[in-house]
Amino acid sequence: MFKKDGRSEAGITLIATNCELVGDIHFSDQLMVNGVVKGNIYAEAGSRATLTVSEKGQVHGEIRVPNVIVNGKVVGKIRSDKHIELAARAEVHGNVYYNLIEMVKGSKVEGQFLHVQDGARSAESKPAKPEDESKVAGVAAVK
Repeated sequence: MFKKDGRSEAGITLIATNCELVGDIHFSDQLMVNGVVKGNIYAEAGSRATLTVSEKGQVHGEIRVPNVIVNGKVVGKIRSDKHIELAARAEVHGNVYYNLIEMVKGSKVEGQFLHVQDGARSAESKPAKPEDESKVAGVAAVK
């Protein structure tokens, strides 16, 4: 698992369908959630880390990962400085902070979409004007 110089080898961590994990997760490569995570999921900003929430997977907490693929349920904020993919069965209850986003037909989001650029939280740092709020607030569903 670990090389002699202390660096870990690349790999995929799986949270299986029969598993429920309670607590925060910090990872640096690939994490696949087929079960339930009740806690926050973090990875180094700007890294190649990828989180995949499968069709049967659920996350109840905040996600801060550069690359996120959701095909299950997320209850909490998603923050990505690279890429977010919301697959056909994705269901997100919380705000989505994205640099690049891909939404497939059938995915649902209850929350706001807020664009961030180059890892900066530009959408958070300045309050939205009332006329701008209608553009990002509410429920989005691609059908």
